[in-house]
Amino acid sequence: MKSFAAALCMLASPVLASDACHDLWFTRNAVIDRAGYCFGSPLGRAVFNNGDCIGKSVSLPPHAGRMVALVKEMEARFGCRVNNKQSYLDLDDLFLRHQLWDLPVRDEFESACLGWLGPVTGLRAGHRPDAPLVGQIVAGDYVSYSHIPVGSWTYVTTSGPDWQATSGGWLDTSLVQEQCREVAG
Repeated sequence: MKSFAAALCMLASPVLASDACHDLWFTRNAVIDRAGYCFGSPLGRAVFNNGDCIGKSVSLPPHAGRMVALVKEMEARFGCRVNNKQSYLDLDDLFLRHQLWDLPVRDEFESACLGWLGPVTGLRAGHRPDAPLVGQIVAGDYVSYSHIPVGSWTYVTTSGPDWQATSGGWLDTSLVQEQCREVAG
């Protein structure tokens, strides 16, 4: 369990590269998985279902290609080297990520609302109002912001003081005013 002081120091500083690398690996590989890529590595097979894959050479639409390029740039900046021989991805919100229509890209900085005081707020599978609800923020939640916003939308995860993700999704920040007991970052 992280203490408040440790969390404040962590959130106020740039993201530690090791914390971001698994996040970036997932996003990059989820994009190519959605294009039909067949994974051969133990990690790729463990995280993605090859049941609907079409091959090792897949074409990406232009927006997906730009996302993969951005993620690769971030991975290079952090010096990422994810071990694809392992069969486990260290990503607390992995159970949420497979539900998303729109994939988030990890940012260099993090912040958090420590103790949500606002109303129950829905979180969506994508950064648009017609995306299905996949999570919610409730009173007392810690809300973590660590991904690049898309317009007024940002991908967030919720947790308790133990920092274990309990919910997540895309939040339209233009529709809700953040109200927190304390803010970090």
